[in-house]
Amino acid sequence: MIRGIGIDMIEVERIALKVGKDSGFRELVFSQDEIDYCESKTHCAEHYAARFAAKEAFFKALGTGWKNGTAFNEIEIVHDTEGCPHLRFKGETAKTVESLKLGKIIVSLSHIKTVATAIVIIES
Repeated sequence: MIRGIGIDMIEVERIALKVGKDSGFRELVFSQDEIDYCESKTHCAEHYAARFAAKEAFFKALGTGWKNGTAFNEIEIVHDTEGCPHLRFKGETAKTVESLKLGKIIVSLSHIKTVATAIVIIES
């Protein structure tokens, strides 16, 4: 049974401007593994934007928006051996998410030069 669905779309340029500054945005929002992954890509801003959209979609799927006890950089997008994206939680965020007793979490990412989008489905 579906517990929640979240979707988000973001302009790639908006994220490109933020990650390109020395403001700390990149470290606040993305884990070091995500930063390393995105920076290894030719069009890194598209990958950052898709990950940002997935984090926003996750909070929307929870139905609460950003939840106390969670941090954006403790929510990671990782890929399995076949390239399928998954959410992985770290630190305090992992504890908070575990306490919510969520079922399976499904994530899908898509991006083009100008726009990135993500959808997250949480099963119960």
